[in-house]
Amino acid sequence: MIQAAAPEDVPEVAAMVGELLKEIMLATGEQAFNFDIAETLSRLGDFLDRGKYFVFVARSGEGEAAGFIALCESYALYAEGVFGTIPELYVRPEFRNRGLGFRLVSEAKSFGAVRSWKRLEVTTPPLPQFQSALEFYEREGFAVTGGRKLKVLL
Repeated sequence: MIQAAAPEDVPEVAAMVGELLKEIMLATGEQAFNFDIAETLSRLGDFLDRGKYFVFVARSGEGEAAGFIALCESYALYAEGVFGTIPELYVRPEFRNRGLGFRLVSEAKSFGAVRSWKRLEVTTPPLPQFQSALEFYEREGFAVTGGRKLKVLL
């Protein structure tokens, strides 16, 4: 079952964010993120309250949080207006290869269509360590558009 995150889902989603970031850092060998559970709990609750950050949670048949997808509404002239970005998508390892990622992305596509988004964009974790993530997104209809994700800390 996939549902929009409610306030009571915040602790489980925040924990999964920590799992996702840990998995990325272990695979790359880099301390790329400074995860703090208390800050993440606060930030996630605030983001959801603002109504510009959307989270959908996938649950197992027993009701356990199995994964989630987060979406942000963005605006750009190159994108012809309003579009969505996927900042996080995570399925817990014990639930992988069961179609949950596909179902979460399908939910995101449907949600975006209802909001009249022109597109969804996503950046994969580092390659080649996460080649499987790139292949997953390509199977779901995403196309590499070039460029690299860059950042500067402020």
